[in-house]
Amino acid sequence: MIESGAEGEPSRRIPDPGFAGDTGAVPSGLAAALAAYAADPRGSYVRVLDELRSARVLVPVVAVLGEVEHDEAGLVHDKTSDMAAVLLQGNDGRLALLAFTGTESLAAWNSEARPVPVPAQVAAQSALQDGAAALVVDVAGPVTVVVEGPDLSGLASGWRLAVVGERAAWIRPEPE
Repeated sequence: MIESGAEGEPSRRIPDPGFAGDTGAVPSGLAAALAAYAADPRGSYVRVLDELRSARVLVPVVAVLGEVEHDEAGLVHDKTSDMAAVLLQGNDGRLALLAFTGTESLAAWNSEARPVPVPAQVAAQSALQDGAAALVVDVAGPVTVVVEGPDLSGLASGWRLAVVGERAAWIRPEPE
């Protein structure tokens, strides 16, 4: 926690987001898994899932115009704007939340988007809460991975991933 406040004033606490010292680089284990996935998507998808379970991803946030006002010349001026996470709509109409493994891939997609670092589990939870059917990781490349269906639910739930060869299963913990 970061504390501030002059003598006699109450201090303010800013919670540590948990990514102190994060440079925005792709985590090394995830980078290796993505490189393997690029060479063999079927054989390495499970490795990417396993790395995502403990990875930090960057969810892009962009400004969305809210209210506008028109001046006497009829020109439009921003009155308000909001920040929003980005949902992508596929050709089939399904929605996906975007996430990026590092600032380079985020900037390649949209240099004006602001990165919000979160655990991949939180990004998967957000995707489901927003009604998305998938989490698309690094949509602008160099390697794009789509996490959907039971894999999205398992990642969002924080379940363990049991890996046997190229196959995997999500293991739900016993209820307490």
